Amino acid sequence: MADITLSTQAPDALSQSFSPDDETALRESLRRCSPATVEAAIAYRKGGDTKALAVIIIGIFERFVEPDLRARLAGDCDDLRVIEDLGIDSLTMMEIVMLVEEVTKTKIENDELRGLVTIGDIKTFVDCRARGVQPPAPAKSILGDELRALMPIQAPFLFLDEARVGPAQCTASYRITGQEFFLAGHFKNNPVMPASIMLEALGQLGVLHLLAGLPVEAGKVVGASTIFFASTDGVRCSRVCKPGDVLTLTIKSKRVKEPLAVYSGSIRVGQEKAVIAEEITLTFGVVDAPVAPVGVLPVAAS
Repeated sequence: MADITLSTQAPDALSQSFSPDDETALRESLRRCSPATVEAAIAYRKGGDTKALAVIIIGIFERFVEPDLRARLAGDCDDLRVIEDLGIDSLTMMEIVMLVEEVTKTKIENDELRGLVTIGDIKTFVDCRARGVQPPAPAKSILGDELRALMPIQAPFLFLDEARVGPAQCTASYRITGQEFFLAGHFKNNPVMPASIMLEALGQLGVLHLLAGLPVEAGKVVGASTIFFASTDGVRCSRVCKPGDVLTLTIKSKRVKEPLAVYSGSIRVGQEKAVIAEEITLTFGVVDAPVAPVGVLPVAAS
């Protein structure tokens, strides 16, 4: 990966260069944002406290999001997708980025922006830039055939349609079609997704993270046949899920040390919480990476 030049000022430089005229200009730029956003921006520019960045970013998004969607930004909103969940179009997103850059004195290039899908992605990226450290690699999308090729679990017991895999977090979606084999008996004339199956889906997302997102030593990979469900704790179900519902699944890595990987997990339908799992533990092993056969050359793309 090519080195990225950090276009940001150090916190000390920010505070030294922040004049009364700068404060006036900042207040004018944020005049349609909440008072809390304005005060957080002033505190950041005066003192360089990066803890204020999250308040600034959420406040700027609130300024541009439709009023009926602003409630989604309350509380833990890191998993919210900017386009799908907040209805932000490309032009509005550029307005948001330009204002974030102006207020925080950071720079987000267009090619970098393509990898920032969720509110959490943006908060992490800006925080890293403000502190002068390398932002993490963007999450990668895994769809359809690629996802099925990676997973040891297959239809009719695979409950992930598409996923985004990052170093410490994965999200995925699954649409309950109504054709799932177990719905015929769960329940009679009232098909409901079993809670145990939803936990299975979260576990499958953990499997995908181990196979596609967990860094391991050179020449090694996580063995697909070594991963098994070990335990779960702190499970709460708060919504019945039925055919037609689209489940949004999220897992976050808590602790990983071979042979155990511990995640927290959640499922929602729209903005409604369906399942929370405080801990999902998988066992896994590391094996030698496959070696390409001698004499086999890669085929050039046509």
